[in-house]
Amino acid sequence: MNLAELGYVAGWRLVRALPGPVAAALFRAGADRAHRRGGAGTARLAANLRRVVGPEVPEAELAELVRAGLRSYARYWLEAFRLPSRSREQILTGFRLTHGKELLAADVASGRGAVIALPHAGNWDAAGAWVAAQGWPITTVAERLRPEAVYERFLAFRRGLGMEILPTHGGERPPFEILVERLNAGHVVPLLADRDLSARGVEVTFFGGRTRMPAGPALLALRTGAPLYVATMWYEPDAACTSIEGPLELPDPASGPLDQRARLLTQRIADGLAAGIARHPEDWHMLQRMWLDQDGPGDPSPRPRRESRPPAASGPV
Repeated sequence: MNLAELGYVAGWRLVRALPGPVAAALFRAGADRAHRRGGAGTARLAANLRRVVGPEVPEAELAELVRAGLRSYARYWLEAFRLPSRSREQILTGFRLTHGKELLAADVASGRGAVIALPHAGNWDAAGAWVAAQGWPITTVAERLRPEAVYERFLAFRRGLGMEILPTHGGERPPFEILVERLNAGHVVPLLADRDLSARGVEVTFFGGRTRMPAGPALLALRTGAPLYVATMWYEPDAACTSIEGPLELPDPASGPLDQRARLLTQRIADGLAAGIARHPEDWHMLQRMWLDQDGPGDPSPRPRRESRPPAASGPV
């Protein structure tokens, strides 16, 4: 067992053994220490949040927002480590879908499923566990990361919560084909959609700058006709929360070729994600390079780095 795997195993075992208030205080203190020390991740978060809030926000206010963002990210990790030990009732009460539950229930019941474009915000694992606890089938995709042992542990973690997880590559079949089948069987398909991990995504305008986002959510909706929603995710003191907006209007097939319609729909997703992030910027956990013209700490090249986070659900390319 290497050090990375050992760290995750220790987190899942030790953090669950601590009383809740003690664990929360430790993670909050760790976030504050990271804020004081600075570092590439903290600097990148500050740069990303500056894009969100604009140049008119004073530096002191931005610094407080960054600290709140690091605390939010620490809360995500704390909850991820403790989530496997929570009962179904605790999972249902620890997460709230404030808008859209009836829509999703109807989509699942009708057998047409639903695609949900997510930001890297709030707690997407708690959201997935909540969907599974409702008795709704849920399938998503996770990037295959190294070391493989850590990736396998995260697969086991999410599968243990009731989610079907497909690898972005290296599986027996392309994930896109399987997701089409799952949507046609009435599954909920949530996909993180605010950052392209392939450098082959669709270029969009996002908070006034150019970035790339995965085409997967748009292509799945266009291929299957499944409703496509955009999620806003944030934290309240007592729960992780999400609302979904949509379904988005799909471009008419007569309006242009598939790639043109996918670009148009992905821009609509980007606009929806931006609106939600602007409402809850402190809960957007984006510590990586986002914009194509971005310089400074982190990766200076347009190609994204491998994530220093758990393998996240992502859109198929």
